[in-house]
Amino acid sequence: MRSVTYSMGVSLDGYIVGPDGEFDWTAPDEEVFRFWIDEIRRVDVHLLGRRLYETMLYWETADQDPTLDDSMREWTALWKPLPKVVFSTTLSAVQGNARLASGSLAEEIERLRAEPGEGDIAIGGATLAAEAGALGLIDEYQVVVYPVLVGGGTPFFPRHERRVDLELVETRTFGSRVVYLRYRVAR
Repeated sequence: MRSVTYSMGVSLDGYIVGPDGEFDWTAPDEEVFRFWIDEIRRVDVHLLGRRLYETMLYWETADQDPTLDDSMREWTALWKPLPKVVFSTTLSAVQGNARLASGSLAEEIERLRAEPGEGDIAIGGATLAAEAGALGLIDEYQVVVYPVLVGGGTPFFPRHERRVDLELVETRTFGSRVVYLRYRVAR
């Protein structure tokens, strides 16, 4: 069965977006960006909330930007064809290789897990991931911790989440002092 993974950049104090709505502190250097490229190769489908979908729309046309470097072109070549499922109550249409979710999050994940494939089902966006976590649908948490304290904002983990025991599977420290932590849900 395909794994459901929640992976995002986070401040040391636990936020994916600061109190001002900014996340410029997650801008990756070349080494971290290469890591994200390698990670997206393991994904068969990406589930996104509306805000993350709108943030990632840039990559649907980024290949037309002549100033992109080779790594960004490689990311774009992987991101554009990747199937995406967008969960939104306000959008009536989506672009690129995306579709609006037709069922609940649990129904969509159940359907995607039943499809053939070996790659992960990735979840992006704290609100969507919080719902999946509350339903016990996340198999792995992949946290890319940036050495910054932002003091508030959107937390990576919701404050009302139930207890979830985890097994550390992998760690990595980058030259920029960014730390990757990969945990599997202990079942």
